[in-house]
Amino acid sequence: MNRRPFLHKLALAGTSLMTMPFITYGKMDFPKATRLKFITASDGHWGQPNTDFEGSHRALIEAIHREKDVDFVVFNGDLIHDEPSLLPEVKKVYNQLQVPYYVCRGNHDRVSEEDFMQIMRQPSNYSFIEKEDFGVLLLDCSNEKGEYLCADLEFSGLILEEYAKLPHVFVFMHISQNDWTRHGVDCKPFLDLVTSFPNVRATFHGHDHDVDGQMLYKKKPFLWSGHFGGSWGNPFPSYRVCEVGEDGKVISYLKTVKDGTILNGHNL
Repeated sequence: MNRRPFLHKLALAGTSLMTMPFITYGKMDFPKATRLKFITASDGHWGQPNTDFEGSHRALIEAIHREKDVDFVVFNGDLIHDEPSLLPEVKKVYNQLQVPYYVCRGNHDRVSEEDFMQIMRQPSNYSFIEKEDFGVLLLDCSNEKGEYLCADLEFSGLILEEYAKLPHVFVFMHISQNDWTRHGVDCKPFLDLVTSFPNVRATFHGHDHDVDGQMLYKKKPFLWSGHFGGSWGNPFPSYRVCEVGEDGKVISYLKTVKDGTILNGHNL
């Protein structure tokens, strides 16, 4: 199978950043008994002209329904393509899922925080606890203008402190808070904050349609999911699965929407 390398080669010598070597399917340490399983997918771009956005969403939902024992799904930004009136439409599509779902606001989701809350029934900065042990933090990093922004440090810090005694915390945000990709932003204070909590297991990003692997900052993993919609990026629409075992082991792996082929995976 001819597939794109999972991450551009970046010159990072002399910094605290490093690339993570590719980990194949055969080397992943799958849990014997899974306690939590979630899926994250990004960049559906519902309504983008000259794209089959209806077909891409239908294919993703069918792929999610083929997965077993999914606890929740996170749509990690760029739910729509610029036009605010599209947000109620894509919500109806998401409502077809047979599992709970949550959303992050991306730079193409050009609605106000108030409209986002009213339509999606969830604030653009949001958190919840799943199954008593798993903290989930969803962060906003854009606005009505579509600007690339740093996450809210005060909100993030308060929630991370509140969840500090949980065994596992997972963070989701559309735009990378580091300029290690072409479309990231330089928000080192956020990176320093999130990596200061030992129980944060991973941070998940969207936004970069051609990035689908992992980077490390202070030994903490930051992962991308490629894209499942939109007009550019990797040639294989994809989504990311994360599983936590009863023994506390955590793995994440990228799958194709088309047939569920595992493209890469990481022990977190």
